[in-house]
Amino acid sequence: MDYFSELGHLGLFIAAFLAATVLPLSSEIVLNALLLSGLSPTTLVITATIGNVLGSLTNYALGYWASLLVIKKWLRMSEADFVRAEQRFTKYGLFSLCFAWVPIIGDPLTVIAGVLRVHLLWFLILVTAGKLLRYIAVSYMLLQVN
Repeated sequence: MDYFSELGHLGLFIAAFLAATVLPLSSEIVLNALLLSGLSPTTLVITATIGNVLGSLTNYALGYWASLLVIKKWLRMSEADFVRAEQRFTKYGLFSLCFAWVPIIGDPLTVIAGVLRVHLLWFLILVTAGKLLRYIAVSYMLLQVN
């Protein structure tokens, strides 16, 4: 994670993008390091949000265009896992995308949104809202402690 921090805003963007895919990264660690270095919280939150939303958009595109076999293999999902995720998405509707930032469930949610052909504008609005609020909350909490 030090490597990403050394790259500043670009490193945060890359870490946030990759963290929104199935790679096990934490963009919050990079965000916190950069906040503590004195960079602008506003620009850091915007950078992290854009990177993370674009990573989620990659998942959406995978769901939209790839076969279910490829999706399940990429996400390492069993048929039962996939069906449960699809049922949750169907049960809670579009607004479940506000929780795309939640670890473990967020990545499958964004892929399933693509599979179910969720309208792209709604996808972007809801995913952006959830991720923006998360980064604001993380930044606020860190800055209050320090």
